[in-house]
Amino acid sequence: MADQAQAFTDMFKKFGEQLKVTPFDMTKIMEHHQKNLDAMGKSWQAMAEGASGIAHKQKEIFEAAMKDMAEMAQSYKPGGNPQDVMAKQAEFAKKAMEAAIANTRDIAELVQKSSTEAFKIVQDRMKESYEEIRTSIDKKP
Repeated sequence: MADQAQAFTDMFKKFGEQLKVTPFDMTKIMEHHQKNLDAMGKSWQAMAEGASGIAHKQKEIFEAAMKDMAEMAQSYKPGGNPQDVMAKQAEFAKKAMEAAIANTRDIAELVQKSSTEAFKIVQDRMKESYEEIRTSIDKKP
């Protein structure tokens, strides 16, 4: 396999010589691509951490909902005054709606934060890459 890779490299080297292409530093190209891969890895890590945070928040939401339902079931008294039953149901519905709105906002903020962080990592690497390319072109005679 190493022989095939060397033959492939030699073929491109000869092709470049025939076209009189300025030689390039393969080490620098590999370093450049390694930096790109590192940035992508960091971006994926940020997204994974965001997903983990979202899963944790969803678990909290589920546990809170179960607790609220258990409390409602314990406080339920069949029969009794219909106005009191309606008032308790309205109170529970209001509390559930407020929690749903707050939870939706919290999850949206987590998604936005992780997406922004992941995008910034890639964006910063793109700027850095542009500067590396610009600097290497400026150094050419």
